[in-house]
Amino acid sequence: MRKGLILALTCLVGLAIAGQAQDTTDADQARQATGGAQTLDDIMARQRGEKIDDAFRRKNIGNRDAAADMNQQLGVLGGASDAELWRSLRYGSEDIVSSSRAPAADIIIQDGGMNWQLMRAGPLRTYGLYLLGGMLVLLAAFYLIRGRITIDGPKTGQRVLRFPPLERFAHWVLAGSFILLGVTGLITLVGRVAFIPLFGHEAFSVVAIICKWIHNNVSWAFMAALIAVFIFWVVHNLPTRTDIVWLLKGGGLFKRGLHPPARKFNAGQKIIFWSVIILGASISASGLSLLFPFELPMFAATFAKLNATGIPEMIGLGVLPETLAPHEEMQLAQIWHSIVGFVFMALIIAHIYIGSVGMEGAFDAMGSGEVEEQWAKEHHSLWYEEVKAKSASQTN
Repeated sequence: MRKGLILALTCLVGLAIAGQAQDTTDADQARQATGGAQTLDDIMARQRGEKIDDAFRRKNIGNRDAAADMNQQLGVLGGASDAELWRSLRYGSEDIVSSSRAPAADIIIQDGGMNWQLMRAGPLRTYGLYLLGGMLVLLAAFYLIRGRITIDGPKTGQRVLRFPPLERFAHWVLAGSFILLGVTGLITLVGRVAFIPLFGHEAFSVVAIICKWIHNNVSWAFMAALIAVFIFWVVHNLPTRTDIVWLLKGGGLFKRGLHPPARKFNAGQKIIFWSVIILGASISASGLSLLFPFELPMFAATFAKLNATGIPEMIGLGVLPETLAPHEEMQLAQIWHSIVGFVFMALIIAHIYIGSVGMEGAFDAMGSGEVEEQWAKEHHSLWYEEVKAKSASQTN
């Protein structure tokens, strides 16, 4: 009789446990089997950037009071294990006292690098290369349809000075440094995927070190040239009513024989100029932040200003973080630096096309500095009239 009662109770307990197990998720069952530790599925989900309920880790930090008392070593789970200590550090429930005065000395764990790596190796690299490839395809299609924009009228053989040597020097320093920065930046971003399979890890290591040195040092030439170009040409790139007419007629790029009037810089060139200045200033600021992350953080202060406007919440981003570790500042700066870099490179590819194979006579402006008189009449008629009037007054 007693044995039968015990057997019946055992069956009831087993059924109750089974019913409870059915109510729990597979993940919970797996964690129960490991004593509450995270499972492989948890790790893979976190690496994919998925949101998971991490309460099983966040709260699993042992008995902090017992662990702190040397006379009471045996608390919950034997006090606090190393794993529990690191979990408390990760989730910010542990006080950190540092004797070092170095920047970020009290930061033990900063796991935002996972999201940064996923962004860097995923959407950033993929869509950035799509943008560059799409621009090349678009320009190739334009060339096949429109062909080269040639000088329509008869060439006179007379030359008109367009850019003096100092202005051309600033332009070529800016252009040359930008090309070096673009190439070394691309190698740094996608080199592991494209370079290592062909040449191996050791070869890529040497190339990456060289690219890093070039990128860090050539950047100073780029910033100096950017300032010089701004000083030389800002007055000529202020918007005027003539630009509206030029834009409405598409600059004559899509129809032969159509040449809307323009001053020294037409509306298209003004768009390029201001894009270069704005993108150049932005990429320089993020580059300086990467070079001096402790001295020149830029995102925490920017986020604070944006939060004050309420825009982030209006567009669904919520309140942006206003306190960032130097590591987080560098991660955000690198992402922004790359995004601006890709847009910048796509813009400059179009600029190089128009200034070389896309338009006859355009390269001479930055090559020798002098352009064919008929080219000046067709593409910058108002500027040509000013030059001729100034020359005539000086002669008289």
